[in-house]
Amino acid sequence: MQVIDSDGYRANVGIILCNRDRQLFWGKRVGQDAWQFPQGGVRAEETPEQAMYRELREEVGLFPEHVEILGCTRHWLRYRLPERMVRRHQRPVCIGQKQRWFLLRLQGRESDVVLDAMETPEFDDWRWIDYWHPAREVVHFKRQVYRRALCELVPLMFPELDTGGPRRASERGDDKLTRPSVSR
Repeated sequence: MQVIDSDGYRANVGIILCNRDRQLFWGKRVGQDAWQFPQGGVRAEETPEQAMYRELREEVGLFPEHVEILGCTRHWLRYRLPERMVRRHQRPVCIGQKQRWFLLRLQGRESDVVLDAMETPEFDDWRWIDYWHPAREVVHFKRQVYRRALCELVPLMFPELDTGGPRRASERGDDKLTRPSVSR
């Protein structure tokens, strides 16, 4: 059963999976030219972490032993669905998602990724991408939440960087790692 709060946001988890080269898993939705991170709803009886492991298995074919949790966002991050996507006939009405984002590192092999582990796959292709790529390429209504998750989790991905502020980052010349360059 879906968990939708009193404001109309469905509880959901987002999964940012990285490899040892600090590239991110980017999945292509079945039959579409739409790419995104794995994500899915939290069931009434689940914690966000339990939902994350279930979604990881369902969408990417990975088990807990294949990954290491590097961290997660401190709070729920929200996005609204475009009005045309809100299903007004369903009760309760869901106007968007509230997500806890998990940053995971693949400990297994790339061959452990199995997109058709379930009867109805979510993705039909995948690739490794650079850290900030999703903030520019995901569907427009998810971009802000992707940026917020990536910004919050970047210190866990690049702990050797001093992400104390934009001034220092730009002085070092590496602000592409500490601040997303997002096309509008």
